[in-house]
Amino acid sequence: MKKKISISVIAVVILFTTVSFKSDFFEIAKQIEIFTTLFKELNMNYVDETNPAELMDAAIEGMLEDLDPYTKYWTEQEVEDAKINRSGEYSGIGSTVRTKDKVMTIIEPRKGYPADKAGLKAGDQIIKIGDISVTDFEGDAGDLLKGAPGSDINITYLRQGKTAQTTIKRAEVDVDAVPFYKLINGNTGYIVLTKFNKKASAQVKEALISLKNDGADNIILDLRGNGGGLLIEAIRICNLFLPKGEVITTTKSVVKKYNKTYKTQEEPVDTEIPLVVLINGTSASASEIVSGGLQDYDRAVVIGARSFGKGLVQRPKPLTYGTQLKVTISRYFTPSGRCIQALDYWNRDEKGNAVRTASQDYKEFKTKNGRKVFDGGGVFPDIEISSAKMSPITKALNKDNAIFEYATEYYYNHQYANLEEFRFNDADYEDFKKFLKKTNFTFETETEIAFAKALEQAEKEGLKKDVSSAYSQLQKTIEDAKNKELDDRQEEIQNLLVDEIVKRYFYRDGLYEYQIANNKEIAEAVSLLNDINRYQNTLK
Repeated sequence: MKKKISISVIAVVILFTTVSFKSDFFEIAKQIEIFTTLFKELNMNYVDETNPAELMDAAIEGMLEDLDPYTKYWTEQEVEDAKINRSGEYSGIGSTVRTKDKVMTIIEPRKGYPADKAGLKAGDQIIKIGDISVTDFEGDAGDLLKGAPGSDINITYLRQGKTAQTTIKRAEVDVDAVPFYKLINGNTGYIVLTKFNKKASAQVKEALISLKNDGADNIILDLRGNGGGLLIEAIRICNLFLPKGEVITTTKSVVKKYNKTYKTQEEPVDTEIPLVVLINGTSASASEIVSGGLQDYDRAVVIGARSFGKGLVQRPKPLTYGTQLKVTISRYFTPSGRCIQALDYWNRDEKGNAVRTASQDYKEFKTKNGRKVFDGGGVFPDIEISSAKMSPITKALNKDNAIFEYATEYYYNHQYANLEEFRFNDADYEDFKKFLKKTNFTFETETEIAFAKALEQAEKEGLKKDVSSAYSQLQKTIEDAKNKELDDRQEEIQNLLVDEIVKRYFYRDGLYEYQIANNKEIAEAVSLLNDINRYQNTLK
């Protein structure tokens, strides 16, 4: 009898599963058929000539727009670009470039690579690549910079209002995950990890062993500005400091095959050496897996500012004609059970922006030693440094490229023979504020948005005339407060200015050397590691 009941239950489950699958399949097939017929009729009958490829791209973008920003359609070239990012190797000019509104700008030429050898500088605007004008090129003009090693490419560029030309000989470019490591004060190993490509764990391991051999008895792992990358590399990096068999992250999804637990697989390098991890608001994804995992095991003290709070895992899915869909397949959870996703992409405000998880909704979890940690808003540092934060005005300055543009202007107005000569003082910051006025930099606060909505409502209710005078005065007050914010956030903003400016003169190595001597987060990490009682008490 029991056997019959069991068989009946299984049959019912299969029936419902099959019905559910068929229902979903029918709905998908139905919508595809509707779209296919619409697309065909539109292209065959529209009054003007249409471009099917552009229409389809717009349709795909529209379909993905309401999902999270990490679910994306990749063209064939973007698929190749993703492979390059993962491998850390490509052939080209060895420079980061940004193309916006048909303007291609050199962001950072790497020292000793083709663009640098050819004399290109950050801020240069490339206007022609060979005989092709950047403004006339359909697609990503940055693809034209790639090519076979040893091949020449003629570049026409604009610098400080003057046009110039140069020839670049392309070469193999290696993008190191660890561009810098050094022994500080004879006993502290400092390792900078900028990305989680296929080289990440091997290079961190190499740096760690080298520093220990040189006398390091404590380590700083700098993940500030690291936006993430390969999940498996994050697991392997944790494994350098944690025993074999420890859970680092768990992924959960409505699709059961994506539910997976990731554990350390190898013997560690060192499970005892005191460790500090530096993070900030642009540390995301794999950076949060490492910092959150080491924090949950009380294996490291995390210093800096709250991380970005991505909390989502993507996987590329092959499509036809060499294209791919990079789709969010799951959320990841730290060893204590935290999901550190900060933005809710399925609940948006009136402007369509994802809603940030409110602090009162954070849930409490416990580390291995019983310390309180929280979910919902990124990884929170154990020791917070105020100047490491990114306030709204600082984010707006970055988004508007104001810091980058000022660094370009500063570079051509100041000369330094070496890093020791470099100084950025209050007078320079005042000059930066004048630059913002000259370039008409503006940003809108949440307060302004709220009051603008209130004025719209007042107009609907026939009260605009009565409140407009008070609203004008309020706007002036807000504007004064925004100007004051530039002074109140001077340290925070100035740190970013100095970082960008130092790179112009002394490249990445110079930036890291400058930070070792001047950065508050690094100074706090060194101080903590040299006070073993304070370090241990922080982890209790």
